[in-house]
Amino acid sequence: MKPVTRQLIALITSLSLCSVATAELEQARDLMDAGDYKTAYQALWVAARSGNAEAEELIGIMYAMGLGVTRDDRRAFEWYLRSAMKGHPGAQSGVGWYYEVGRGLPAIDLVRAYMWYTLSAIGGDPDAAISLEEVIKKMSKDQIEEAHILIEDYKAWLYPFR
Repeated sequence: MKPVTRQLIALITSLSLCSVATAELEQARDLMDAGDYKTAYQALWVAARSGNAEAEELIGIMYAMGLGVTRDDRRAFEWYLRSAMKGHPGAQSGVGWYYEVGRGLPAIDLVRAYMWYTLSAIGGDPDAAISLEEVIKKMSKDQIEEAHILIEDYKAWLYPFR
């Protein structure tokens, strides 16, 4: 088989897998809208375990709110964090919120809350700016400067072209 043919087959296979994952996510969202959270969780599980950021964020929401699972802030945070590290703006705001309020974490960390809210805003989350306005009221100048150092480190990795 010619190298070009192999590449074409790989591309077609990859695209078909993407459409399957998209269909699974749509089905899971429909199940969540219908209130069938246990089935939605099962539909999300395979995609989330495969590293799909959208599925990871949705599972984080389920744990955060106790939808079809026992509410568990630590697990919610971990699922949000997995998704956030892949550049999912909604999950980044979720991580920021957990750091801001300290729920499920050993302590509040306003520096990291500010960092994640800023990264979320860069990623396009429309609510991140509001969260930033609120968290900045609680921070010292030194904390804000520390956050900006972290933002530059993460931004270069998460959003290299922005």
